[in-house]
Amino acid sequence: MEILYLLAKSKFRSRFKLCSKELEYIKDKGMDKIHSHACDFIRDRVAPANPKNDGKQTPMHGHPVFIAQHATATCCRGCIEKWHKFPQHRELTKTEQEYLVSIIMEWIKRQIS
Repeated sequence: MEILYLLAKSKFRSRFKLCSKELEYIKDKGMDKIHSHACDFIRDRVAPANPKNDGKQTPMHGHPVFIAQHATATCCRGCIEKWHKFPQHRELTKTEQEYLVSIIMEWIKRQIS
């Protein structure tokens, strides 16, 4: 995924890493559950046309998907527009949501390898 290469070159995005607490959480829950969480977070927190608290809706810690969202610029509609070119102020399509989840999951898989 070329976008992950580009994101890794960003000083801000490249500083996000999963620590032992998040890695243990992934091990305990399994990748299917993490994928489910990523789908829920994207659908509920960023997919609406005008998400509640946009720009502040994704915590910087507390869940591996949150960290992955910041690392992959899928944390808010401004970052999504800048990095992934999906315009703000319209609901994300199911295909766009699936794309964002795939980027998050690929980043997580690379972190646990």
